[in-house]
Amino acid sequence: MDWRVRITFEPGKRGGKPCVRDLRITVTDVLEYLASGMSEDEILRDFPDLTREDIRACLAFAADRERKFVSVPPA
Repeated sequence: MDWRVRITFEPGKRGGKPCVRDLRITVTDVLEYLASGMSEDEILRDFPDLTREDIRACLAFAADRERKFVSVPPA
């Protein structure tokens, strides 16, 4: 999944946070819904503008960001 086709960044929207397509729903919003235990079906029911591909793009974005995270080895 190439998240770049679904995740957008606009300085004037939601403080420049990564959003799903051109919606005002941030990647963080979607990840927090999933982390709280909401199923994909529940998210899609509550936010009909989202698609399953949008949710997967949020997960792919988070995975890509995590891969790039630099950790400091213990002393």
